[in-house]
Amino acid sequence: MTDKESSPKRKITISDLRCRRASLDRITMLTCYDAAFAALLDDCGVDVLLVGDSLGMVLQGHQSTIPVTIEDMAYHTRCVARGNSSAWIIGDMPFGSYQESPAQAYKNAAILMAAGAQMVKLEGGAWLAPTIKFLTERGIPVCGHLGLTPQSVHSLGGYKVQGRDESAANHLLADAKALESAGAQMLVLELIPSPLGQRVTDSLTIPTIGIGAGPHTTGQVLVLHDILDITPGRRPRFAKNFMHGQTSIRGAIARFIYEVKTGEYPAPEHGFSS
Repeated sequence: MTDKESSPKRKITISDLRCRRASLDRITMLTCYDAAFAALLDDCGVDVLLVGDSLGMVLQGHQSTIPVTIEDMAYHTRCVARGNSSAWIIGDMPFGSYQESPAQAYKNAAILMAAGAQMVKLEGGAWLAPTIKFLTERGIPVCGHLGLTPQSVHSLGGYKVQGRDESAANHLLADAKALESAGAQMLVLELIPSPLGQRVTDSLTIPTIGIGAGPHTTGQVLVLHDILDITPGRRPRFAKNFMHGQTSIRGAIARFIYEVKTGEYPAPEHGFSS
């Protein structure tokens, strides 16, 4: 019997992730859409697997995440859950699956939880507070998502940095506090100035996960296909090709984990100023 068989990895819990914030042990998160990569990322030591609606773009070839359905998300969540052993799994709630009412959100969140998610992620500000309260009171952990919210890309006028002026920054901070007060246990901050990423993180008690939000968040998330340099077209400024200098996918993932944990990533060139 091997050591791995005799001593299985302990499953990561939300309490572990809260402790990571308190101990300044940075959280690593990558998107994941299938069982094979779930097993590999988990074995490498990635803390959180995000079954992202980004699959609409990187797997399905859409121009945005908007066409992704709850059925798509449930299918890929089941795949990831079957391949994973210990990482925490977050499932994205796709466009149109939670905006109508808390009851609608609960119905669709329950589908993702039954598929194997341990937390669901919703995009939006203070208007989501009643929905988050409704879900968390019924035992569904919630991760919020502020800044650039891809499901709102058309109303935002494209993939642009959010919160650059003081008014917008204050509004985003107020939204973050409202989501935490409603019961959100984690918050993704996407495409915001690095100083604002630190300001929000310092103002909350829950873990914050940055993607183009600077180095001061509790952890970092990237799209798996971006770090492996296989995303068609131009890679976002905040993303880094971790395959560079590596001889294997495993090596690239290990490098991502190392650089996040040590603070080497994100570097200044991956962030944005106010």
